[in-house]
Formats: sequence, C-alpha cells, structure tokens
Amino acid sequence: MSAEDLHPREREGVVNPVVRAATDESERGQDGRRLDHAEGTSKPIKAPPVREPQPRGAKIRGDRPIDQAEAAERFLAAPLHAAAHDERLWDLRKKRDAAAFGIPEWEELRELASQIKTHTLSHLDLYLEQFEAAAKANGVHVHWARDGAEHNRIVLGILRDHGARTIVKSKSMLTEECGFRHFMAGEGIEIIETDLGERIQQLDDEEPSHIVAPAVHKTRLDVAEVFARTLGTDPDNDDAHYLAESQRETTRPHILNADAGMTGCNFAIAETGTVVTCTNEGNADLSGNVPKLQIHSIGIEKLIPRIEHLGVFIRLLSRSALGSPITQYTSHFRKPRAGTEMHMVLVDNGRSARLGMEEFWTSLKCIRCGACMNTCPVYRRSGGLSYGATYAGPIGLIIDPTFNKRKYSTLPFSSTMNGSCTNVCPVKINIHEQIFAWRKVLAEEHQIPLLKQGMMKAAGAVLARPAAYRAAIGAADSALKVLPRFAVYNPLNTWGKKREMPDAPRQSFHAWYKENRMKDGAK
Repeated sequence: MSAEDLHPREREGVVNPVVRAATDESERGQDGRRLDHAEGTSKPIKAPPVREPQPRGAKIRGDRPIDQAEAAERFLAAPLHAAAHDERLWDLRKKRDAAAFGIPEWEELRELASQIKTHTLSHLDLYLEQFEAAAKANGVHVHWARDGAEHNRIVLGILRDHGARTIVKSKSMLTEECGFRHFMAGEGIEIIETDLGERIQQLDDEEPSHIVAPAVHKTRLDVAEVFARTLGTDPDNDDAHYLAESQRETTRPHILNADAGMTGCNFAIAETGTVVTCTNEGNADLSGNVPKLQIHSIGIEKLIPRIEHLGVFIRLLSRSALGSPITQYTSHFRKPRAGTEMHMVLVDNGRSARLGMEEFWTSLKCIRCGACMNTCPVYRRSGGLSYGATYAGPIGLIIDPTFNKRKYSTLPFSSTMNGSCTNVCPVKINIHEQIFAWRKVLAEEHQIPLLKQGMMKAAGAVLARPAAYRAAIGAADSALKVLPRFAVYNPLNTWGKKREMPDAPRQSFHAWYKENRMKDGAK
C-alpha cells in the first residue's frame, strides 16, 4: 500500500499500523477499503461570518396543541442555522448508509433485532420479574414507578435518605420525559449534566433537540455565547476543542464532589440484571462510578432477554445513529462496588398502555438511535425544538400523542409520509404507517382544528365521487390560469403558504387518457 492510499491521519502516524494491517477485522466497504470512523471524518461546517440569533423552540401553552409549523417557520427564518442543521444531519444519514452497506448481514441484523424486541415486549411481564430478581440478587435496590412523577419522588426519597444535595448525571431521555431536572431544582437538588450536548442545553435553559445530539441545532458561535455567559469563557473563541475542554474543566470538579451519580439505560438485560449504557464521552462511567450512591433510570421497554442478544443491538445502534462501528464506551452496571449503593428505578409512564395499542405498540421497540430524525426532511429543516416535546422527528410523531393527544395532535401532520424513517429504523418500526394511523385516530376523535376537519371532510366527499373529482380538477385548473395572485394565495389555501402553486396543466390525465387510450370503444 502506497502512502497515497493511506488516510491522512494514517500518514501522520495517528492511526496505529495494526489497525490498517491486512489481517485486521475493521469494517470494509464494498470496494474493500477500510471504512473511516464516522466522527473522525465528519466534515467541519464553516462558522457563519456573522452572528445570527438562535431561533427558539415551540411556544408551550399548557395542553393547547403545539404549533409546530409556527416554530418551524421561525427556524427557517434563520438561514444560517437552518442550513447548518440540515447539513449536519444529512451528513450523519450518509455515514449511516456507508456503515450499513459495509455489513453484508445488515438486513438480517435488523430483522433479528426486531424479532427479539417483539418477543420481549410480548412477554414483558416475565422479563421484568426476571430482571428484578437478578438485580436484587446482585445487591441492587429495585424500585417501580408508574409515571414520571413517581419516578421523581422515588429518586428524591433516595437522595434525602442519604443527605445528597448534588447529582451528576449522564444523558437520559427518560429523565427528560419525566421533567426530572426541573422537579429537582424545585426541591433544592442541584443536577449537573455531564454529556457535552446536554450540558450546553442545560446552561442555555433549553430542552435537548435531538435524541443523540442534544445541541445539534446550535452553531459553534451559539455555544461560545452560552459558555461565555455561564462559564466565563472567551466569547470570541468558537473553536470546538476550546469549548469542549472548557466544559470538561468546569464539569469535572462537580463529578469528583457529587453526592450521587445517575445514568439512563440503553439496554437492560433480564438474564443478569444489568444496565448497559452507550456513550462517546465516557460520562456515564464517571457518573455511575465516581459517587458512592448510584441511581439508574430505566424505561421498562429497554429490556432484552439475554446477554447474547446485546451484540445484535450494539452493532446496530451507533451505526444507525452516527455511522460509526461502535460507541466509544459500552458500560455495564450490574452490582454495587464495595462501600457503594446502587438503585435501579423501572419506569412505566404510559408504556403499558401503549403496549395495549394494536396499531402503535411496536413503537416501544425504539432503541433511541435518532436515525429517523437524521433522514426526515421535515425534522432536518425545522429543528427538534419546534416539536415542543421530549421526542421530536418521526419517532416523536408516534410516541408523543400517547402521552397527550390534545397537546401533540398537530405533530403527526408534520410529515411528508415518504417512508424514509421506516427504511432506516434499525428495529424495523413501521413509523410512517403509524404516523398515518395517528392522523386517522386524531381526525376521528376531533383532535384537529375545525378548519382542517372541514377541508378533510370536503376533500373526502369529492374524492369519493369520480365525476365530482374530475369537475373540481377542471374548475381548479381553469381558475389557476385566470385568477389574480391575491385570490390564490390567501389564508384558506394552506398549500400556497411558503410555496408556489404548480402551473395548471393543459389537460388532465383523465382527459388525456380518454383521448389517447379509449379510442374505438376500448375501456
């Protein structure tokens, strides 16, 4: 192999020669060349020349329906942020494809993972009991929480029993779902996020916008501004290494002095009572091992039966999320070390109810990789905070209404129904079909605006009658040719908002077909 064939990092001597040896087991693409590690090859996005205020998320008004379209419009009105967001996520999608194509058995892995999840969820009661028994045998204190509020009360009770006032925690979507950080702030408990993206969002008083990359909607200038305001860093230095190191330097003392540590859970193994977390920063290791009091929050759907099944999901998770072969740290928490105490809180929070929903229960298979978000054209261009929910993007569209139908009634309509989300899902959830099913449910239960209900009812009546449909099409085409612009682009024509109507065709397809294919009485 000549020097020209080497990756620049290999030529510089950064990559160990063993890694590029002919006998190594590194992943290779269809051309036989070793695949680059996704994070190591991410293309830097050039910082914008001027500061552009970061658009904020959806406006929350209690249980009133989220206006995702309004928030998305504000995000698109910030062109530098919108372009950078789209570029970052599409880059991850392309890396996911490269990693998937590098494994001949990729589709077999997806099918096997889907079957394992189907089996587990079909026998969830038995595996939960097995997990509890194994964890208790390991010396772990196991707790059960019916909802987010009970989860928060349980953790608060544990902390008060130990006189704990500070917690360092790793990234956990479940705790975000439970409103954990805000609840604890009201109880005088200080929570320090140790994940870089989560810490950025915490310091900026925002929720995470992405399952895997919580601050992906921010530019480096945004982060520099947040850190200057909260950590005292140089506001004019937006170098990524400087910003990351600044976060490490300010967070590490919190880790060393914390009264308790907390992690989420990627997979919970029923056979061994083990919690498995996957991170690229090692922050779960620090949060789960440095303090003497350890707490792990676990959604009950995270169960898998045996340790041998873990390898299937580990091979799928990071490749789907980032396009990298594996996360940097795959950590197993099974039993407390000598002199420490470990607690595991198993949380339902609507999952049992969802398990009983015939059309929607398979959403519980989700392993929180974010692949559906990275490929979704709506999510990429509107930002995760525009959804006003813990879970954004395609997976959020089918999960969020199970928590609150009224509040999240608009979200299933924030989709082009192109099916790309289903195509990339590592556990083969039929996401786009469930989005359509939710639209039907919400329409039947009158959980959509009256204007949209009226339009859908009128459209249904027209589409059900071929003669009426052809007449309507003909009238619309004729009108488009002669009506002035203000008459076409008005509030009643939602299709004309932010887009141009197509030119009216010379004739409809039906008219063309009748003229060219139905001659001489042919039907």
